[in-house]
Amino acid sequence: MAKDIPHIEFDSKKPDNSGIEILTIENLAERKDETGHNPEKAHQVTFNMIVFYTAGESKHLVDFVWHPVKKNTLIHISKGQINAFQFTPELKGYIILFTEAYLKKQISTLPKNEIDRLFNAQLFSPIIQVPVDSNVETYIRLFDEEYSNSQENYNQDNTYSALHTIIFSKLERLKQYQTFHLKRSDKLNTFLSFKSLLEVHFSKSRNADFYAEKLNITYKHLNTICKETVAITAKQFIDQFLILEAKRLLINSELKSTELAYSLGFEEPTNFVKYFKKHTGFTPNQFKKTIQLDF
Repeated sequence: MAKDIPHIEFDSKKPDNSGIEILTIENLAERKDETGHNPEKAHQVTFNMIVFYTAGESKHLVDFVWHPVKKNTLIHISKGQINAFQFTPELKGYIILFTEAYLKKQISTLPKNEIDRLFNAQLFSPIIQVPVDSNVETYIRLFDEEYSNSQENYNQDNTYSALHTIIFSKLERLKQYQTFHLKRSDKLNTFLSFKSLLEVHFSKSRNADFYAEKLNITYKHLNTICKETVAITAKQFIDQFLILEAKRLLINSELKSTELAYSLGFEEPTNFVKYFKKHTGFTPNQFKKTIQLDF
């Protein structure tokens, strides 16, 4: 495999595409050697993606974890996440891809909960097992039919938008049943603000007190919120976030671990190596070599 796991850009072949596309898993498997990158090898996406399996059994990689998939399994992948397919002869389903710009355009039509539940990797599992009696597949299939209809060009963007909203709403309802403990609340809002601050300042500070101060709350209160929201302390959440960021950077750039250490806010490279090994069991170089062998 190449030294780095590639970044896959949104590249629709449909003229005047508004930032959303749908294709079948079977079609992707058939042309995997023509895509410029084998989708069975780990890659990082620069768009959002929903994969819905309608037949067969296999597994799907999301951020270094292989998840089993079967009929009615749905996987949602956010921009920046690492993923890979594992194709089998009987595997079938649909892949909906949409850009960050398209998602932002749709936000006004979607309740905030839906965005939080479907595209928040730190809060929720990427997997939904859709009930057999659900009609989610009906709407995804309809989306595919509309998108593939070359004879119908009138008002297609509005049609896609309407179907996208329906699919999201149905998936959010299913996700809500699996995450009943996380309702929209002041605590959840604070946690999401903490997460947003961390995304901006993680290279500046790994100290939970730093984020508590920016949120105008005590460290103890931030810790309580994290424990109630994601069942770990604020410091543990910071460490998990930083380690995942480090893993992604290690396999997606030619930065040496010393340069990476500085970019992540470590003053001494040896401290980064110790920190990484403490949380993963590997040195950064060992991890990179292991991932390249596996994927």
